[in-house]
Amino acid sequence: MAHFIKRIWVEDTGQDIAEYAVMLAVILVLVVGTIRLIGTRSNSAFSNVASAIQ
Repeated sequence: MAHFIKRIWVEDTGQDIAEYAVMLAVILVLVVGTIRLIGTRSNSAFSNVASAIQ
């Protein structure tokens, strides 16, 4: 039993999952922020073009 507990304590495979989850969260925040920024700017650009055409 002591060997099993020591092996669980020493293994670091669970840390990989946590690191990937953190990286995914950061990437998602960046992507969502970029899409929101581009979305508002493109909306105003299309509105300006539509105004100029009419």
